[in-house]
Order: sequence, then structure tokens, then C-alpha cells
Amino acid sequence: MLDLGRSFVASVARAPDALALVDGDHRLSYSALYGRISALAAHLREMGLHHGDRLVTALQNHHVAATIHWACQLSGTVIVPVNWRATPDEIDFFIENAEASAVVLDSTSGAAIAACPRAMSLPRIAFEADGMGDDIQAITAASSPDITPQASAEDWSLMLYTSGTTAKPKGVPRRHRAERASAVAHIAQNMMPMSDSTLGVMPLYHTMGVRSLLAMTLVNGTFVCLPRFNRAEALRLIASECIGSLYLVPTLYHDLIEHPDFATTDLSSVRRLGFAGASMTDGLLKRIDAAFKPDLFVNHYGSSEIYTCSIEQDAVARPGSAGKAGLNQHLRVVQMGGGRPEAQCAPGEEGEIIALLTGDEAFEGYWRRPEANAKSLRNGWYFTGDCGHFDAEGNLYVTGRADDMIITGGENVSPVEVESCLSMHPGVIECAVVGLPDERWGKVVTAFVKRRAGTTADDLNTYCRASTLANFKRPRSFVFVDELPKSPVGKLLRRLLISGDYSPESGQTAPN
Repeated sequence: MLDLGRSFVASVARAPDALALVDGDHRLSYSALYGRISALAAHLREMGLHHGDRLVTALQNHHVAATIHWACQLSGTVIVPVNWRATPDEIDFFIENAEASAVVLDSTSGAAIAACPRAMSLPRIAFEADGMGDDIQAITAASSPDITPQASAEDWSLMLYTSGTTAKPKGVPRRHRAERASAVAHIAQNMMPMSDSTLGVMPLYHTMGVRSLLAMTLVNGTFVCLPRFNRAEALRLIASECIGSLYLVPTLYHDLIEHPDFATTDLSSVRRLGFAGASMTDGLLKRIDAAFKPDLFVNHYGSSEIYTCSIEQDAVARPGSAGKAGLNQHLRVVQMGGGRPEAQCAPGEEGEIIALLTGDEAFEGYWRRPEANAKSLRNGWYFTGDCGHFDAEGNLYVTGRADDMIITGGENVSPVEVESCLSMHPGVIECAVVGLPDERWGKVVTAFVKRRAGTTADDLNTYCRASTLANFKRPRSFVFVDELPKSPVGKLLRRLLISGDYSPESGQTAPN
């Protein structure tokens, strides 16, 4: 299999004048981007980085982030992209844990880097952060011979870090062959044509953002940078750059269609929609489909560890379904807590979703975390920690994280199922369901709701009573909030709702 560096060179040879990247006034062809990548790769060598060394980057989604990603792929350097919002302590951990040899930063991460002793002791490259390191604009403007790819398909490409909750984030090293297989699968499963275009808004420290970048390059497409999500700017870029494929988390779709300019924006170029990173409620799914009228609407279920677990290519026809195993994967649902791949659940029976580790897109284990490997990697299978079940036709339904399951009065309640029910009420803009401690029931089903004016708890309670939702799954409490807590990539942070670290719009109401 080709490595990513040679894949990029092949794309340059195939269409050197095609538009590769757009970022404000920067409009770079494949040949022009290759020149910048080569100059940056040469500078990495001059800094003393050797084949296999790790390079921590804390960057927004601008042309520099894309250039440094490809420079690492061609030079054999392992890129370690981290959240540009990370604190000094977090950056210090990433540098130490990854055993990084250098750091790349921009103005958004400069203050945190300056407060991190480990970062300041390493060679640095800076973008729009004066005095923080070698100026990347001067580096990429320098003339340099086109780089010859230095990595093989078996070399490490990058290391992503999973989100930490109660423990430190886990490093997920991935080889060139796994990254390329993931990109090829992404293209095929989302039916992307040659010369496609996408909005590069999902962070390049996140598997969704990386996949968008790689996929566009393989099809000689255009990666349109949006450094920081802004609804008005996103809509403007979709129209002006004729974006063909959108791949976002549900939160960003929600924000787009809620913007006042949405109805008057020309979205006719968008033919393919995909979402991942979180479940999408039935109500939001229908609103997005009606708004965009896409040819393809894909629900992608996966992770940093195994990019594609399953794909549903007709998300509207089967709401809630994560479809069937992706091109490079085989899945099972097994009994919870047993750790036995052979203990498969019957159709309709809920259990833990596991994925085959020999699939082309799979990782091989966490970076220096043997205890995490012992928990998640067993007998050739990756135990995802997600709950779900297969239906009679073999379609997978992901019902949430095992840790999110609400046990109330001895009954299991999936937050996703309750959220999908509530989302269909016209007065609900967004909602999240968690279990809060209760002396009698153990946990009580509680709905946090961002509502439209005039919507009351009684309205929602009446709606749930009249729905197909089982009575024991019905929320016993509603909390109205101005916003739901989310991570930088739009994932709902249920733990903040459970801990009470939120700002309610009004008091809690508890219908019978």
C-alpha cells in the first residue's frame, strides 16, 4: 500500500494546477502547496527532527495546519496535533507523554505554550505569534527542492489523543497504511467524486478533520479552511466555494440551520452530507434533510482508534441506525462486562459493541498505556465501551456509552432514545438526557432542554406521555437551559450536567 507522502506526490502529478486549499486570500494549487510542504519539511530536518520523531502542533484549521500535516507525512515525522485551546498543564502532558522533539504553535495557543516549561525548552515554529519560534511564513516562502517521501506504509503517521474524562488522555498512534485506508474508505462510503470540495472546519487534531483533509487530497479536491466555526462565515464559504460535501458533528448542522441567513444562502452545491462524533436526534435529522435535500446523508459511527466501525448511507430512512460494518471492518455486539468476543448477543439484545483489530483502519494499541490496552483490546477485538444492538436485518443501533446508561428502578434507559423522542417536539431546540441521583430510584431520568419561547415542562411531559416512549423512560424532571455544555468539537458533555456545573435558564420542574 502507498504511504501518505507518495499519495500526495501522486495527486500533484495527476493534477498539479487543481485547487488544493483555500484559506482567505490563500488559494493554493497542488503544485504550489507541494512547494510549501517541501520547504517546511526541509526546515524540520534543519531543526534536527529525525525519521519517527514526534512533533506536537497546537493550531487552528488554517493553511499552516494543513501544510505542516502534509510536511510530516512526507518527511517521516510523526505529527501529534492537540487542541489549540489546551492549557499549559495539558500541553506539558502531551509533550512529555509523546516525547516530542519540537512544537508548532499559532497566536491562539501562544500564551499556553509560553506558560509551559517543556514547550519553551524545545525548538518551535510559530505562525502569527511573534518571538515564539521560527516564522513559518518565512520558512514556507523559501525555495526548496521538492521533497522525496521518506516514510513507508508501515511507519507511524500521527498520534491523536482521545478526550480525557476521569483519566489522562490516551495517545492513539496510527500508521500510514491505516490512515490511508481510512481516507479511501471515507471517499467510497461518502461517494465523493474526483475534484470534490469540503469545508475544513472539523479540527485537524480530531479524526474527522484529518479524514476530510486526506480524502480531499486523494481525489484532487479542495479543502476550504475555516479556522474557527462561525455560522455566518461557514454559510458564506459553502456558497462562494461551491462546497460539495459536508462532514460535521450534529451540533454544527444544528447551528447552521438555526442561523438567520440559512434560508437565503445558496446551498445547491451541497450534495453529500455526513455526520459523526455524536448521535443525531430524529427531529434534527428531518430538519437537515428538508433544508439541504442531499443526494446522500450518511451516519458514520467510528472512533480515533478505528476510524470506521459502521456506515448508514440513508440516515433519514433509518433514523437512529448506524447501519452496517464499514468496508474495512467486522462488528459484534457482545454481553456487557464479560470481555468475551464469543459471547454474542441476539438481535434486539443490548450489549457492548466490539470491532475487529485486524481491520485496515484499526490502531494497534494505546501509547504507553498497558492498562488501557488490557481493558479495551482482547483476543483480537477492540471493546469500544459503546452500547448497542443489531436489529433483525443486521443494522446496528448505538444507544450510547456504557457509562451514560441510566439505571432507574432497576430498568435500563438509553439517553439517546429519550432525546430522539423529545427532539420531535416543536418547542425543543436541543436536549440532553442524564440520570441524576435519587434516593428512591437510584437515578431519575432528567432532561435538559434548550426551548423555544412558551414551551413548558407540562407541554413536554404531556408529549412524552402520548409518545411511544415507555413510561419508565419518561423524564421525571426538566431543566431549561440557555445552552448545553459541549466540547470544542461539538460533543455533548453529559458529565457537566450530572455534576451540576451548568447555568439553568429557570428552575427545575418535576412533573408526576
